[in-house]
Amino acid sequence: MSRQQLPPQIKKVEVLDRSTGKPVVRYRVKVDVGAHPETGKRRQAKRHCRTEQEARKVLAELQNKAVTGTYVSPSKVTVEQVCVNYIAGRHNLRESSLSKLAYDLAPLRERHGKLPVQRLTKAHLDQLVTDLVAGGTKTAKGRTRRPWSPIAVNKVISTIDQVLDDALEQKTVTANVAAKVARVSSAQKDVDTFTEAEVDQLRARFSKDRIGHAWELALYGLRRGEIAGLRWADVDLKAKTLSIANNRVSAGGATVENDPKSHASRRELPLPARLVTVLRGAKKRQAAERLALGEHYGSGEYVVSNEIGEPYNPAVLSRYWADAVKAAGVRHIKLHGGRHTAATLMHLDGVPVAVIAAWIGHSDPTLTLRVYAHSQDDALKAAGRSLDRPNKSSV
Repeated sequence: MSRQQLPPQIKKVEVLDRSTGKPVVRYRVKVDVGAHPETGKRRQAKRHCRTEQEARKVLAELQNKAVTGTYVSPSKVTVEQVCVNYIAGRHNLRESSLSKLAYDLAPLRERHGKLPVQRLTKAHLDQLVTDLVAGGTKTAKGRTRRPWSPIAVNKVISTIDQVLDDALEQKTVTANVAAKVARVSSAQKDVDTFTEAEVDQLRARFSKDRIGHAWELALYGLRRGEIAGLRWADVDLKAKTLSIANNRVSAGGATVENDPKSHASRRELPLPARLVTVLRGAKKRQAAERLALGEHYGSGEYVVSNEIGEPYNPAVLSRYWADAVKAAGVRHIKLHGGRHTAATLMHLDGVPVAVIAAWIGHSDPTLTLRVYAHSQDDALKAAGRSLDRPNKSSV
């Protein structure tokens, strides 16, 4: 049987072996792989193989990639460049979301930013996940991180997955090595809320707090950013309505203001008599502070303002909330727990889930039911007691 002739894309060549300095035979593969996706210029892939069999296999693989449009040119583009390009392309995101995106990518960029992205492996990412869970990773400023929660680490994995998926689509990498990185398992946590008795205890304390009306708004179902961004122009005490039209949040260490979180979040709510009274009291107090401070008083346009008429940083509100809850002698639940409480108490009072969703600004009532409207221990005990009633038919 005659020896099979080499295809024109494979040439037998003689080169110097780098280790021995002696001439050796190699098989050079050179094949057209289509136009460059950005420049449109013709591309050729070149490979050197030790054997003819290996060269034929490489040729077949390259030709298949050229036909299917999956060929990726060798590149020195780094992990850092890919992350920067991805963030720049997310121009549809608001400032706070872009800041969170950069935060989630920070551990990857700090550790592997200089590495060519085509050399990034699943092993690199698996080790990063392990170290984030254990704690001890370093920030760009040299600070040592504490262990991250499973939720936070899984968000990092998902974000890296999105970045590499985009790089794959852009033909910057040959594979998304984050696609198979295992998520960190975590225990299921129920959403914690206050009981009716605790709410009464809290409100008794809030009436003595200078910004107790902020905490009343939390128990009314507003998000922290909605409380911080609420302006007097959005409150009509005569008509007894409140409009959610502004969101004040922290982003990258700075405070920014955006439109409400979603279309459903932009809503107008009726004010119950209690809250009307509380807000009138807050407005009167702010007017007295303005009078006392005179020209040095700030704009005073925000419903929740400090003593000089300026709005609060959202993180400061969380700290003051913790102090207020502690002063009331009630167990600590995060500020967002006030929102959870509002939804849950409405649910326990028989308010339809669709109405609760509209109240708290959810577009999907099933999300409301799943996340917020859960039964409390007191409600479960009451349900259990109902089963203890004697069966009259058996008497």
